[in-house]
Amino acid sequence: MKSKLSLTWNLESVFPGGSSSKDLNDFLGKLEEDVKQIRTYIMGTAAPSDIEGTKAFDGFIAAYASCVERASEASSFVSCLGAQDQQDKKAVQLSGKVTNLQAQIKSVSAEFEHLLRSTDDGVWKQWMEREEVRELSFVLSESREHAREKLSPELESLALDLAVDGYHGWGEFYDTIVSHVQIPFDDNGATVMLSAGQAANKLHDPSRATREAMFDKWEETWTKAEDYCADTLNHLAGFRLKLYDRRGWDGILKEPLTINRMSQQTLDAMWNVIIDNKPVFVKYLERKAQILGVEKLSWADVEAPIGTVSGKITYQEAAEEIVKQFRTFSPKLAEFTEMAFDNEWIEAEDRPGKRPGGFCTSLSVSKETRIFMTYAGTASNVSTLAHELGHGYHQHLMNELHVLNQDYAMNVAETASTFAEMIVADALVKAAIDPQEKLALLEEKIQNSIAFFMNIHSRFLFETRFYDLRKNGLVSAHELSKLMEEAQEEAFCGALSSYHPHFWAAKLHFYITDVPFYNFPYTFGYMFSTGLYVRAQQEGASFAEKYDLLLQDTGVMTVEELASKHLAVDLTGPEFWQSAIDLCVADVNEFMEMTEHLV
Repeated sequence: MKSKLSLTWNLESVFPGGSSSKDLNDFLGKLEEDVKQIRTYIMGTAAPSDIEGTKAFDGFIAAYASCVERASEASSFVSCLGAQDQQDKKAVQLSGKVTNLQAQIKSVSAEFEHLLRSTDDGVWKQWMEREEVRELSFVLSESREHAREKLSPELESLALDLAVDGYHGWGEFYDTIVSHVQIPFDDNGATVMLSAGQAANKLHDPSRATREAMFDKWEETWTKAEDYCADTLNHLAGFRLKLYDRRGWDGILKEPLTINRMSQQTLDAMWNVIIDNKPVFVKYLERKAQILGVEKLSWADVEAPIGTVSGKITYQEAAEEIVKQFRTFSPKLAEFTEMAFDNEWIEAEDRPGKRPGGFCTSLSVSKETRIFMTYAGTASNVSTLAHELGHGYHQHLMNELHVLNQDYAMNVAETASTFAEMIVADALVKAAIDPQEKLALLEEKIQNSIAFFMNIHSRFLFETRFYDLRKNGLVSAHELSKLMEEAQEEAFCGALSSYHPHFWAAKLHFYITDVPFYNFPYTFGYMFSTGLYVRAQQEGASFAEKYDLLLQDTGVMTVEELASKHLAVDLTGPEFWQSAIDLCVADVNEFMEMTEHLV
């Protein structure tokens, strides 16, 4: 790995010139032509009446897959442009253009799904046995089943077209709201204006006074924006609910569960195990309050560090440590990570104007990854970096497969990322010699459990109840804040003295249009990866290959099938989930022992 890593990513190798790139413009122009061609073809084609008729679709499937792949490339690139500079107006325009192209591709997909639905069962069975399409049998069969639960292709196409400036338009409007968020911060007597991303980092500051002061300003700022955010959230939910109603779908969880290829039974089994084990984590929160010298933790205290890590961790140090720990599990994972650092695939610089949060996006045509975050030298930042690299490795493994078999859902995507994060976090805790540093790193691990078992549970409860209310009309900003606070109090079992009523406004995840209920898949990923980590510890070095094979199957199986094939476990029962949470409980027990002398 290079001895001096860049804190900024290289986008020039993809499309030189950024949002003014001629290559990108030409790329989009050619894609637009090709999308029109496949749309014209599929609109004038009937369902195959015999096995010979299915051969006519070989060329279409190849052309369609190419369009999907290139649209994904453009979408990822444009999202990078918007994230690195929220004032890049051309990137906003490009985002609209790409969204429109993706809507057209989805319209083609709806027409193709209708043909799949209309194909005779006997012909279908023969079709799926043809060598040319056999590897795609899962995704094609899945598309066929989905089509049977949707509207006519004409109406589905209309909904997709209207969604560009309606549904997706509202999602993009939220990005505009966030880009104007500026939060004042007292930096040694001088007031500086922080972007939402920079301000969010201050909420994790070791100083309680700094955290509380920033949290007050954070709430105040989002209160000022609440009407804009409430309008946006209401219209996003309204669009979904109306579409679900027209399709005849009863439950609001039908779409997210279908997208995540998991059953309600699996979701219920996971949450039930978490709820049953929450008392252990409440004891941790109570102990943390005692250590901080308060009766109960406030919302801003939940993620406060306990113990101290000696100084800030430089980006170079973080990179070297991550590669080192990844190598203990898998040389392939370490090699990929070195490549990502050396090839400047990561945007980590702490500067104004960037979008808050972190993400990993894959460039399907280039077979590359780009990772976005704001690195400030904290242990939490190191965890985020490892997390996003786990995402990148997952896609790296998928690059070998047919593009239509690479569409894996968020819940299994979060499995790879949290597994990678766990490798680093666990290794750092075990290697720490100084008690204060060991305590800090252990507490950082437990913070993940709190986030996934309590914070994200509150998001799930909030969103479920919000949609129930939204069926009866618009929900006011005041009602949204009340719902949010009630959900947080329930999810944290009343363990906090104060909550974050405007969390619904500040959190991007509620406004993402591609994935409804952008919450429980995180918890699934954390729990599933923890269960995998338990298995990795039991099986040793041989598990790395099994892990890679499991990740490669994530685009062609339900999660229940995936767990059965590669782990021989049943996700609809409590046993696997309990084995995973036992590891998290062990962390809390160790924390309680280490801090007994502090209270």
